[in-house]
Amino acid sequence: MHLQLIREFSLSRWIIIAYGTSVQALNAILREKAMIIGIPKESLRDETRVALTPAGANALARHGHKIIVQAEAGNGSGFSAEDYRDAGADIVFSAEEVFARADLLAKLMPPTPEECGWIAEQGFLLSVVHMGAVNQKAHGMLRERGTTAVGVELIEDADHSLPVLTAMSEIAGMLLPQIAGRFLETSMRGRGILLGGVAGIPPSHVVIIGAGTVGSTAARMFLGAGASVTVMDEDLRRLRFVDMQLHKMTTTALAAPFNIERFLVSADVVVGSVLIHGRQAPHVVTDSVVRKMKHGSVIIDVSIDQGGCVETSRPTTLSDPIFVKHGVTHYCVPNIPSSVARTASHAFSNVVLPFLMEVGESGIRAFRENATLRRGVYLYTGKCTHEGLAGLLGWEFESIDTLT
Repeated sequence: MHLQLIREFSLSRWIIIAYGTSVQALNAILREKAMIIGIPKESLRDETRVALTPAGANALARHGHKIIVQAEAGNGSGFSAEDYRDAGADIVFSAEEVFARADLLAKLMPPTPEECGWIAEQGFLLSVVHMGAVNQKAHGMLRERGTTAVGVELIEDADHSLPVLTAMSEIAGMLLPQIAGRFLETSMRGRGILLGGVAGIPPSHVVIIGAGTVGSTAARMFLGAGASVTVMDEDLRRLRFVDMQLHKMTTTALAAPFNIERFLVSADVVVGSVLIHGRQAPHVVTDSVVRKMKHGSVIIDVSIDQGGCVETSRPTTLSDPIFVKHGVTHYCVPNIPSSVARTASHAFSNVVLPFLMEVGESGIRAFRENATLRRGVYLYTGKCTHEGLAGLLGWEFESIDTLT
């Protein structure tokens, strides 16, 4: 029997099939070669997002991959098991089965130690790392299992943009005025003031520390709500960008300790959005400065998933989002976008889908060929390839460039 070598372009694989092989038989071969991609339900309290929408599952299924989704994974975002089944995914009823069967796991929050115990040997994981809350036991288990793990917030394009983090940061920035406005209300023990004020009464003063995506988006939204906005950063280039983007409608200032204290004592709302890529956030607002702030004012520490940039901060949850310290309301929720879970899930899925597609097609080779994806790898076949994480855990650091 003659043999024909056929290129299957969508999967970038060579498949040898005999003349006369049916389409059904070819599809069966493709399914056997394809990767199993697992989508578990997020186990973190109040985390209602899902890593992949039915549309994303359908796109992967059309490329011949097998998608397995935990039955309730999408419920919090408004996606039913039937939606995923119609998109071509298989539905399973336990997280353990998803973790154990999947070659590639996609989730938002870092896996728990229990979940790490279920992960298949030499598997792939895409999830957030959260440098401010690293679980040594969980990462140790991933290391023992030879996992290749990508921190989605670490993925970096050639122009130094952070595609996944940017998508989530935009959503968080857009939510901040409604969060701040709620906790300024008298019933919430706030100062009892409106963000925008009214005729004859000045607006609230909002100070934003960090002029990245969260900070610049928040500044635009607070201005739209009528607040008086000051944006602070250590980088003059970022301040110039905000100045031009917002047509000089904000005050800008260098985020030096003297300036931070001067502006915060008059602030009604403080947004901490300091990000040092791949590192824990520094405490740029000290306990002594918080003590000098107005009673009933609000701090929203968006950097809390990186450890927080306010010394008095500690992580909270969407169901119990605030605490009061020195008379100041602190809102320190690490997963702010989860409060609009459907929008956030669509945004996350849209950004990670190309990376899932590439790993699904190429396996370990994807990390040699895709520099953007490679920059997000913190474990490569169990070896720690992120210098910051290695320092936090006391592990040996190995450059991924020497391993691939």
